Amino acid sequence: MSLVLDPAAQDLLFREARTANTFTDEQVTDEQVQAIYDLVKYGPTSMNQSPLRVTLVRSAEARERLVQHMADGNKQKTATAPLVAILSADNEFHEELPQLFPHFPQAKDAVFGERPVRESSAALNASLQAAYFIIGVRAAGLAAGPMTGLDFEGVRKEFLDDDHTPLMVVNIGKPGPDAWFPRSPRLAYDEVVTTV
Repeated sequence: MSLVLDPAAQDLLFREARTANTFTDEQVTDEQVQAIYDLVKYGPTSMNQSPLRVTLVRSAEARERLVQHMADGNKQKTATAPLVAILSADNEFHEELPQLFPHFPQAKDAVFGERPVRESSAALNASLQAAYFIIGVRAAGLAAGPMTGLDFEGVRKEFLDDDHTPLMVVNIGKPGPDAWFPRSPRLAYDEVVTTV
């Protein structure tokens, strides 16, 4: 059985897509980011909680502050990418549940009244949304460079607050010269999938 999605789209989103390490200086517009969000917001999360929050780092001053918190191997990439996004989990996402999950508005307090429960659920579901975001960047014809080599607590203190947990930093733009490392191997189907 073949996939329904056009092979060119499969290549764009998965087979040919790579983590970019260099970018051109072509700007990423607010309209492009809006289009990415308007696509990926439909990706599923548990109880439609949608805890992902995106902080776009555009100013030179903010970029300098962010670069200081990146691992040494990620500093140059983050300093030169046209756009950088800090993806975080909103641990107070439950405040939006009456709107986002209207058929069970009591979920706000009945399920997510305790902060540790919210933090665990926000981390999982925002990570799902971060993956959707990366695919959305690719769907826009851009390259994404997601990174977790950073000082998470430093980024939280510098850009967020106690209610937001940083998940990753994503460099975004058109790929530049020598943007790709060689493709790393993947596990085979029978190494991953078990039937019981």
